[in-house]
Amino acid sequence: MSDRAVAHFHNDPGVAVIHVGSREFMCIGALPPFDHPHVYRDMGADDEIICQYCSTLYRFRPDLKPGQADPAACVWHDLAAAAAE
Repeated sequence: MSDRAVAHFHNDPGVAVIHVGSREFMCIGALPPFDHPHVYRDMGADDEIICQYCSTLYRFRPDLKPGQADPAACVWHDLAAAAAE
């Protein structure tokens, strides 16, 4: 799981769907420096949501833990922020 309260996901691999274990998260698009504005996404009671910036489809999967994604490579770990702490 991510060290942050809200998980961050990206679609740098360019997959059609990212399955996530969180209904609330941040989408950053691609990896920095090619990221879009980091936008908060909230599925509410729905099981999927599309990012309005990058058109990535996120689908909730209850077998994943909060902060996890499939593919796992789509979880963003901000190493610069961690080094600053």
